[in-house]
Amino acid sequence: MISKGMTALLAALLVTGCVSSGPSSDQARWLQPAQAIQLAADAAPRGAAGTFSMQVNAIGHQDGATYLNSETDYRDQRNLTVALTPAAARDLELRLGEPLAVALQHKRILVQGEARRVRIDFTTAGQPTGKYYYQTHVRVTDASRIQLQ
Repeated sequence: MISKGMTALLAALLVTGCVSSGPSSDQARWLQPAQAIQLAADAAPRGAAGTFSMQVNAIGHQDGATYLNSETDYRDQRNLTVALTPAAARDLELRLGEPLAVALQHKRILVQGEARRVRIDFTTAGQPTGKYYYQTHVRVTDASRIQLQ
């Protein structure tokens, strides 16, 4: 037999258990950089679709593309790179109203897309050396795929 005090305690525990301070159902589906990298490696050569959450810790540009990186060193194996086409970068900058380096540096973003493992070849004098490493990229062609968190 359960006493009145025990019943009250059980009721309090049940009510407290129903209140959650954990992530929302949307947040629970957001993938962090480490998860994106693992999923992309597991799915290679295909990609892994999802909504990725990351803090932009470095921004780079090469051959017209803009790269948003989760790590300050884009070569870091823990880095997730969001690769924006020139049109997507321009549209995102227009939407945010300031240069991406100002609008996104050290900000958290959500990106909808596909994380894919990309082979990066080391070159000497423009020729591949045979040495390479992998990065994980989410290619973005449409600026609406990126939101500030």
